[in-house]
Amino acid sequence: MRILTPPVDDFLQPNVPPYVPVADEMDVFTRAWRAQLPVLLKGPTGCGKTRFVAHMAAVLGRPLITVACHEDLSASDLLGRYLLVGDETVWVDGPLTAGVRHGAIVYLDEVVEARKDSLVVIHPLTDDRRILPIDRLATVLRAPPEFMMVVSYNPGYQSVIKELKPSTRQRFVSLDFGYPPAAVEIAVLKAETGVATVVAERLVKVAEKVRNLTERGLEEGVSTRLLVYAARLLRDGAEPRSALRAALTRTLTDDRDLQRTIDEIVADFY
Repeated sequence: MRILTPPVDDFLQPNVPPYVPVADEMDVFTRAWRAQLPVLLKGPTGCGKTRFVAHMAAVLGRPLITVACHEDLSASDLLGRYLLVGDETVWVDGPLTAGVRHGAIVYLDEVVEARKDSLVVIHPLTDDRRILPIDRLATVLRAPPEFMMVVSYNPGYQSVIKELKPSTRQRFVSLDFGYPPAAVEIAVLKAETGVATVVAERLVKVAEKVRNLTERGLEEGVSTRLLVYAARLLRDGAEPRSALRAALTRTLTDDRDLQRTIDEIVADFY
């Protein structure tokens, strides 16, 4: 029987994605990798969790395999499956199995979206055993020292149905992510989009005001990602109120009252 696994070059990052540290997250992540500990990233949408993992994988020189979790994600999707290739039945590694073989960093993004039965397969990799049993191959893979498991989720959307079980959660070292301080967010906007300082400062001030609306029913505040989108529209010459209405107001909510409030905040600066 043949086993097919993607080549490691498919997962290497030739360039280091820029990331501006906020606290000690880079140091903790590096030490966790050296200590062979799994890491859990918690934070709102678009605050930089995925960028952070990509940056750290490049800094550490490790291949990165990212899995966007969803409710139909099965254990086979992670481990692999038998497929018919021509006249031959071959085993094709899933992302988790490939990650173990290559000593990669495997990142399960929004892990609470996955089916709970599929997450059981990561348990042996996130304790002292650091093994991956593959029943269909009748084999057990032992993770090399370079392998690391990283997962993320957004606590703002926790519910009785979508909550990370304590039996899973307590297997990880955790890092909290939030919206960056104003100075950091301004630096990010300038670096990512090339807009002038005054433009970045105004956008961050708008974001700070809009984020306060979570107390009035807004599900989640303005992500740094959305600010980058707005900055790119402005850089391209878009009319400011139109750009922010498209990038912020219409994206954040369908509630007419909240939309009017966000537009009023924007009008205070543009």
